[in-house]
Amino acid sequence: MSETLIPQARAHTESSGVAVMDQLPAGNARAESPLHHADLAGLAQSAPATGGVQLREVALHGHLILRGAQANAGFTKACARALGVALPFQPLTSAENGDIAVRWLSPDEWLVTLPAGQVYALEQALRAGASGHFSVVNVSGGQTLLQLSGPRAIDVLKKSTPLDLHPREFPVGKVAGSVFAKSSVFLRRTGEESWELVVRRSFADYIWLWLQDAGREYGLQVIA
Repeated sequence: MSETLIPQARAHTESSGVAVMDQLPAGNARAESPLHHADLAGLAQSAPATGGVQLREVALHGHLILRGAQANAGFTKACARALGVALPFQPLTSAENGDIAVRWLSPDEWLVTLPAGQVYALEQALRAGASGHFSVVNVSGGQTLLQLSGPRAIDVLKKSTPLDLHPREFPVGKVAGSVFAKSSVFLRRTGEESWELVVRRSFADYIWLWLQDAGREYGLQVIA
């Protein structure tokens, strides 16, 4: 699904004065993913039965940017409790707990992705538990998540980015921001033949068109 129905967002004001928005309760106002216009669900129905590359948009997923000093135990311990996994401190690494993925972006910055229905509760838990100087920003509306998989997925990526994607240099769990075609993405290897691309909303259409072209010779399949 690339769209959902939501009502007007509700806000809960913490004691700090920060308004935490509940963006995805049930309701009757429509939200559209960055690739809603591409009708990926319709393309999936007419996709070939087999192919070397599979593409799926994880539409309307939750995206949180966390910022805080690694030396601030009041921040890092609260994150570990709320996320169920410690923040990865090693550069270019990631950590997972079920549907929650945490990507290292810089020494004091992490991107958390998770199902949209869990974002509100997680943000509340982080703000309630953390102390010291820290930041939690919901950027869900400004990004989307693409999954690229299959035995030829790496060949599509080699066309698109200058990163060295050999397993020795880019093992499972590694994450890196890079030029992608003439745009940019955050790339994470999730398996031997599977990858995630975090894409800015304004670049999503361009990257989708690029992937269609780059994946055509390998038998690109769109998965709903």
